This record gives sequence, structure tokens and C-alpha cells, in this order.
Amino acid sequence: MSQLKITTLLLIFVLHSFIAQSQSISNSQIDSLVAVSMNLKNNVGLAVAVVKDGKVLHSKGYGVKSISTKAPVNEHTLFAIASNSKAFTSVALSILVDEGKLSWNDLVIDYIPEFKMYDDYVTSNFTITDLLTHRSGLGLGAGDLMIFPGGGDFKIGDVINSFQYQTPVSAFRTKYDYDNLLYLVAGEVIFRITGTSWSDFIQTRIFNPLGMENSVPIVDRIESQANIAIPHSSYNNEITEIKAYDGGELVAAAGGINASVHDLSRWMLMQLNAGKYGPELSKALFTEARQLEMWAPHTMTGFELYADKRTENHFSAYGLGWEISDKKGRIIAEHTGGLPGMLSRTILVPELNLGIVVLTNSDPGGYAFYSIPETILDMYLGIDKKDWITELSNYSQLQEKEGDQVTTAVWKTVEANKKIKIDFKNYIGTYNDPWFGDITITEKNGSLWFTSMRSPKLNGQMYFYKATTFAVKWEYTEMPCDAFAIFNLDEEGKAMQIKMKGISPNIDFSFDFQDLNLKRID
Repeated sequence: MSQLKITTLLLIFVLHSFIAQSQSISNSQIDSLVAVSMNLKNNVGLAVAVVKDGKVLHSKGYGVKSISTKAPVNEHTLFAIASNSKAFTSVALSILVDEGKLSWNDLVIDYIPEFKMYDDYVTSNFTITDLLTHRSGLGLGAGDLMIFPGGGDFKIGDVINSFQYQTPVSAFRTKYDYDNLLYLVAGEVIFRITGTSWSDFIQTRIFNPLGMENSVPIVDRIESQANIAIPHSSYNNEITEIKAYDGGELVAAAGGINASVHDLSRWMLMQLNAGKYGPELSKALFTEARQLEMWAPHTMTGFELYADKRTENHFSAYGLGWEISDKKGRIIAEHTGGLPGMLSRTILVPELNLGIVVLTNSDPGGYAFYSIPETILDMYLGIDKKDWITELSNYSQLQEKEGDQVTTAVWKTVEANKKIKIDFKNYIGTYNDPWFGDITITEKNGSLWFTSMRSPKLNGQMYFYKATTFAVKWEYTEMPCDAFAIFNLDEEGKAMQIKMKGISPNIDFSFDFQDLNLKRID
């Protein structure tokens, strides 16, 4: 019997077992569900926690932390939770609101006078809420090249200065486009009010009270012998260890936390108890009013008058650090997180007093970070069974295959045109983008070479593609992010401007090459 048939039969057994249990789940059922996912290729390790009615029902690790050491994952293993960190930033600001040090409708310029957006009206009306709700008018991931792929020399002042040079894609507060940089500004607001860094505030005001003893707000606080999962890439059907992303304090408020499912169980229980924690819920991080604000829709992302028949889903929106939707008449608050080699998802269902978190250390890893919690959620909501594990694993492989077809065609064109003679001197020079800084085009070993002066991982050889376009193969290979560099020439054939875009349709949105406008300055 083939491996696929074995996996399919096991999944059918697991799903029927879920239905038989009717809106409850056992540890053995979760073990079986994870076994189905791990039985598929491209998974390395993961951890799962489920909390319900004030208790931890499940908290366990699976697989290994590293394919080289084979050390097993357990409930205390730290994973990068990436954008799941955004909810911690919202809680930190909520604490300040409760203390009377901040109001959601306060203007950002009242705390950061040098803050400047692309338009004077937007600048003068931009509120703290706007920092958290992805409705700035800027495009998806605008400016993320300042923090991706990491290792750059950008500071918070550079981030604050960058928005005035970005080009909006929609009117202010009219459209959802996910961003990271404005969460960095939210972290700076916390510092301006308290004199305490975001990471210290999270540690002292959230981690320590909740007893999240192993979690750290930024990577450089992880001890050398810590129980930590190593990120892995599983692209091209090959699993390889990669270096952990480290954005430092700059990126922390948008995605800096490393945590375990053990610690995140405490976080979820506190959330489900509207900020309360401790013996007999005698303590509180924030008031119930703040919880309602965080879970209220602020930016609509979708609406259907006639609900999806399977899930009865009508709407989706973004709150304050949480994605909000409805399923089977229940409000769902959730978020995902993604960094190189690390994917995660947290789901809360307040009316069921239910929380689910899954952390993984392989990307894409068959999308286990999504399929496992979705299957558990379906069961609790009584939604008709669906083979999420196989469906998302197949989708992941199909998406990668389609992306490979595009990139293969590009490099075939490069190969076919490699004998075309290019006058390098027309392209060599220094170019500047007002928020990304300088890049240089030089000749190196008989080829053009692209060098980012402020983001040293974005350096690479340039290959002639066609017309005035080159394909750049970066030295950075931990995520697929090669890009086109498209030159505009003057009447003499000399390059004066470079526009860029990713080659693969699967490129992560944080590689926002399309937002660059590089102009010759030498």
C-alpha cells in the first residue's frame, strides 16, 4: 500500500473519531491528527496546545528541534511566533490605556512629533488605533525591505522617516493592507511614554506576571543552552536548516517573540478571561473594556450577506492585533505568524472558552501550522469534516510547483540570452531610494553585481534577462526572493532609474521590491 493511501486511511479514521466525540477532543486524538501531518514529508517539528474552560487540555511537542541534532520538541521548546507578537503589542498599549497614560484616539504626532506620513492630512490625523489596524493607505508590506531579510542597519528613526516617501495604494482608512512597520512605531510609542523599551515592557508587564518563564521578547535574550527549535526550509522537497531571523529590538513589536506552547497556554487563558489571571483570577493585566476593544472589528477585510454553508461565515475583519471573523455563530479571534523557517497560528473562541496554538519549525512544511488548528477548530464548532491536512499539503506543493515553473522559465530565458553583449558601463553606478538608501551596480568577475549598502544580505549577481531587465540572484537563499531589476535609460542609453519586482509569484510580501524607486545619484 502506498504511503499516500496509508496517510489517507489514517486521516479518515481520525476525522471519524472526532465526529464521534462531538465537540470535544482527547490527547490521543490530537496525537493522531499530528501523526497524520507528520507522516507527510517536509515537516520537522511542531508543538500544539489547547485550552478549554480555564484548563490546559493539551500541551505537547512533536518531531525534532533540528534535523542535525534530532533533539525532540517538547512543550517548553521555544519557537519564533513572528506576527503573533502583535497581540502582545496591543496588550501593552491596552495596559497604558487603563493607566490613563494613553487613549486609542490620541494622535501619533503627540508622542512622536517627527512622525510623518505621505500626506499632511494623514499625518495630522493618524491615531494610535491606526498604527494597529492596517488601514494606513500604504500597500501590503510597504517598506518591509528595511527589516527583511534582516541584518540591515536601519533604526527606528529610519522607519519613522520612511512613510513620507511611500506611495499610497488606497485612501486613508478605506482599505485593508497588512503592514509591519507601523507596529514598530507602536512599540516606539510605548518607549516614548514609559521610557522602557518594548522588550522590557513585555517582559516585566506581561511575561513575568503570567509566569511565561521561558519565553523571550527578542532573540538576543535566548540563552546559549536554551530549549529552542531551529528553523528549516522545506522548499524544493528538501529540508535544510537555516539561520534564525533576528530583527533585534527594531522589529520586536511586530514579530520578535520566541515562546513555547506551555507559556502561550497561559497567555491564551488570560486572554479568554478578559485579562484576568492568577489564583481565582484575582489579578488582571487589563480590564474587560480593553479586551472588547482588541476583539472588535476595526478594519473590514471581507463580508458575505449569504454565509458560506459549511462554516456560516459572514465577515472577516482586523481588530487590534487580532484577525476577527465569525463561524457557526461564534466570534473567532486569531492570528498567524511567519518568519524564515517558522510558521505559527493562534485561535481563540471566547464564547466556547477555547484556545488553540500550533507552532512549527519548517516553512512551508505542508502548512501544518494552519491545517492542524483548523481541524481542531472545526471539530469544536461542529463544522462538517474536511481533510485540511491533505488539502493544504497538496496546495502547498501545487503552489511551489507553479512558482517553480515561472522561475524556471525566467532562468531559461537568461541562459538563452547569455551571449548577448551588454555594455556594463551604461548600468554601473550608485542609485538611491529615499527610504531604502543607496545601492550600487558594479562589475565583478565579468558580471554586473547588485549591492545594497544598508541591507547586506541583498547582494547578488545580475544576469541579463531581456530588453533592459536583469534577474538578480541574491546571495541570501533562505527564502525564494530573487528579483528583476528593470532599468530606465536616457536618450544616450545610460541607466537613470531602477524599478524592481520579485520573480517568483510565491515571494513573501515582505520583499516589497516593487515599492523601490531607485534613481541614479552619481
